[in-house]
Amino acid sequence: MRIVIIRTVLVMKITTRIPITLLSLFVVAGCGEAGGLEAFSNAQLTAVKQRYASVVYSSYKDSLDKATALKSAIDAFLAAPSAAGLDAAKAAWLDARTPYGQTEVYRFYGGPIDDDKGPEGQINAWPMDENYIDYVEGKPDAGIINNPTQYPTIDKATLVKLNEAGGTSETAISTGYHAIEFLLWGQDLSATGPGARSYEDYLTTQDATAPNGDRRAAYLAAVGALLVDDLQSLVDAWAEGADNYRTTFVALPPHVALNRMLTGMGVLSKGELAGQRISVALQTKDQEDEHSCFSDNTHNDIILNATGVENVYLGRWASETGDSLSMLVARLDPALDERIRHELAASITAAKAIPAPFDAAIADDSKRPLIQATVDALQKQADSIVDVAALFGNENLNTDIDD
Repeated sequence: MRIVIIRTVLVMKITTRIPITLLSLFVVAGCGEAGGLEAFSNAQLTAVKQRYASVVYSSYKDSLDKATALKSAIDAFLAAPSAAGLDAAKAAWLDARTPYGQTEVYRFYGGPIDDDKGPEGQINAWPMDENYIDYVEGKPDAGIINNPTQYPTIDKATLVKLNEAGGTSETAISTGYHAIEFLLWGQDLSATGPGARSYEDYLTTQDATAPNGDRRAAYLAAVGALLVDDLQSLVDAWAEGADNYRTTFVALPPHVALNRMLTGMGVLSKGELAGQRISVALQTKDQEDEHSCFSDNTHNDIILNATGVENVYLGRWASETGDSLSMLVARLDPALDERIRHELAASITAAKAIPAPFDAAIADDSKRPLIQATVDALQKQADSIVDVAALFGNENLNTDIDD
């Protein structure tokens, strides 16, 4: 993925997973001190940890349910390819992105999603080189689908092995939401709308618009099933009452657990969302740098990611709230709590003002300021997240976020 170091305006590409040495900084920073947390009882702090774990579980469970519905829509479409069936699968993909987009805030601290064995690279890796999977304009024979000699079998195991070319190429992505997105929408060649793949790509008769419809169908079925498997692993990792990561997390010293929560919030706000997902595309004006470029859903991705940060701070999922970081901050520094609540809401408001489609907006000088306003709002809230960390005794989170 790309990391943008905002303060030095340096853009560099690194692997999809955060290096372990960097993760150790995120997790260890502040472990020696409890800071202002001594003002709370162990029961109060445990309640905040438990609420966070419940929010994570519920959001992954909803993501799994929506991915399962997506798989069902894909299976129905492949059983009898039609324009209506393809539209239904597209609608299910968009629906599935809503809960998952809010889970991105659980990354960046070596949890189940992105530790050494975590499935993040199989679930949501991007940007992807679409001709690694299938044909694109000018390359009708490109991709795994159109190369039965080299890839005679298309199944889940094969796609996992080929993802990111076995670790040698970060854009050679064969799995996850964006692989499904490309297989449903196709290459986006429009300046004003998404891709326009025909359902006839999945036919095996003379009416097919492209060869290898059977292999394309096998690919789409396999990648949809793999997404469900990967999300199930995250649900299992955060399920209550099991010998799993959730049990480990709740048992952590409070300052360690809270630091992981703040790390996810801070890194997503600044380096990932404001940086990689928005600023890079804003600088390059290149459609290939937007998150959901085939479906033109990037503007919603941004809103959902920002909402996820607010969810963690408020201990919220859907309409339910509970013991939260906000509760702790309000007791120690009411003004800081009020400020960060306002900033989190302002970031979401700014994100909602980004015109769709995102790829057209980044190239339009009249709309680019609206995108920059979102970057500025996210950076501002990241600074306040650093202040929360300092309030809890971690003076190093600012360095961690900038790194």
